[in-house]
Amino acid sequence: MMKPFRSLDMNELARQSLNASAKAARSIDWSWLTPYKTWLPGVGPRDVRADLLAALTGAIVVLPQGVAFATIAGMPPEYGLYASMIPAIIAAWFGSSRHLVSGPTTAASVVLFSTLSTMAVPGTPDYVALALTLTFMVGLLELMLGFARLGALVNFISHSVVVGFTAGAAVLIAAKQVKHFFGIEMDSSGHLHEIMFHFGRHVLELNPSATLVAAATLALGIACKVWVPKIPYMIVALMGGSLLALGLNHLFGPETTGIATVGALPATLPPLSSPSLTFEHIRQLAPSALAVTLFALTEAVSIGRALGARGGYRIDGNQEFIGQGLSNLAGSFFSGYVATGSFNRSGVNYEAGARTPLAAIFAAFMLMAIVLLVAPYAAFLPKAAMAGILFLVAWGLIDLKEIGHILHSSKRETAVLGVTFFSAVFLELEFAIFAGVLLSLVLYLERTSKPRIVTMAPDPRLPNHAFGEDPETPQCPQLRFLRIDGSVFFGSVAHVEQYFDRIRAEHPEQKHLAVFANGINFVDLQGGVALRNEMTRRIDAGGGVYLIHVKEGLWNALEGCGCLDATGGRNVFQAKTAAIRGIYQKLDKNVCATCTARIFRECNA
Repeated sequence: MMKPFRSLDMNELARQSLNASAKAARSIDWSWLTPYKTWLPGVGPRDVRADLLAALTGAIVVLPQGVAFATIAGMPPEYGLYASMIPAIIAAWFGSSRHLVSGPTTAASVVLFSTLSTMAVPGTPDYVALALTLTFMVGLLELMLGFARLGALVNFISHSVVVGFTAGAAVLIAAKQVKHFFGIEMDSSGHLHEIMFHFGRHVLELNPSATLVAAATLALGIACKVWVPKIPYMIVALMGGSLLALGLNHLFGPETTGIATVGALPATLPPLSSPSLTFEHIRQLAPSALAVTLFALTEAVSIGRALGARGGYRIDGNQEFIGQGLSNLAGSFFSGYVATGSFNRSGVNYEAGARTPLAAIFAAFMLMAIVLLVAPYAAFLPKAAMAGILFLVAWGLIDLKEIGHILHSSKRETAVLGVTFFSAVFLELEFAIFAGVLLSLVLYLERTSKPRIVTMAPDPRLPNHAFGEDPETPQCPQLRFLRIDGSVFFGSVAHVEQYFDRIRAEHPEQKHLAVFANGINFVDLQGGVALRNEMTRRIDAGGGVYLIHVKEGLWNALEGCGCLDATGGRNVFQAKTAAIRGIYQKLDKNVCATCTARIFRECNA
């Protein structure tokens, strides 16, 4: 009999719907929206005071840097300051580092210029629109990588790639500022050899006044950095160069000196902007966006990790990806271009005593106030003095100590460093990153494809006759011991099989093979098949293959691919003594009777 139909209570239905929504919301991890919960509750008055003092220093330092970086990027000078405001606040609030300061950087600026200068004239509205679009794409990629929990992706960009790329970018920075350093009207686009060719053609046209201002700015900056390191050398050098330019103009007249200036900056907060998300622009910028994303994240995470180690805390790479992504997305709508972790500003922030991300946030708000007050005075800022500052920045980016360490320590890393550096100098900067990463991976795969395989034998000269690698040590005429240091996978199978074939051909009487497997981290299907084939060959010849010290993961992998079927697992031993005792029972005793090696205890018994 059918049950009577029961009408649904709308209130009950609503409650069920709300409960289901609440359960779904609880199942989603929203912790990425509240990373501040790990540090904000512990902030006290002393922390706020220390952060305010550090923020004041950071806001003063970023003023000349922001203008300089925008000049490198081919952007209007004020955009370097805009990129140091909203993006810095977002990155600090949603990141995981307590000292990382985001904003425009030298490397990102150089990559931006090298990418966009072939598509539009630097400084024009079209160029700015492309820069905003690239910034949006970089932010979106960073955010996607963060949500995909790919924070470890930056580990594939080796330290040598970063050092080589940074050094190459530094050379390009200096080369592109040669025209302003010497006051020459010339084309500074293109690669290093093209810039030097143009400079050689115009070298006789240099402006003595501009050269004097640039040289004086450079000398004053070096002097402050060496003798008075506690004061912001960039600001002192920039003020000194500007005053010298004013004095020369007063003595000889602006028409005679011909010293070009940056021009007045607009005394406004970052205006709203929008990227140009057309299919053509996205297609053109996609390769560069990927390269900039990889390098920007590497820069930010490496700086964050270094400062975290010094500050006694750890950063979350995935959360840092999310913070950087949100900062660039916001920057593309607030007149900022690509922002990432800044070496200089983060270091200044840490040394100035910052304790929490509030320092970076305070610095951004202070910068807004400073821009409103001093922006009109940028009209007196000589481009030659800016060139002198950028020469200092470029020199500071070249880590000669680390380059020397790499050159003396590893030929492989030297190759990676050289390829990345020369690709950055003579090719495209974004290609330099890909070339360095690709070569690093190729060299890594080449190294892992040839695991170290050594012959072992009991050495009477060692305590308790421990196994050694000396090739002169006597060996059992029927049994050979090997140790494989490395994984046996599809890339290393050929090397392992060739070694097996060689020892089988050179020592056919040694029908038994024992492999110390504690150095094998894993085997894949192809590697397991190679081991099984060797077992089958030796069993057919009257011998066998034995595995000693097998890790649990290796055992599971061998069992999973059916590679132990040939022996049923009977030839796997977890102790060396048990392995020797078990293998000795399978040896030909007629050979043992005439053997003079007597290297095992069982032989003497």
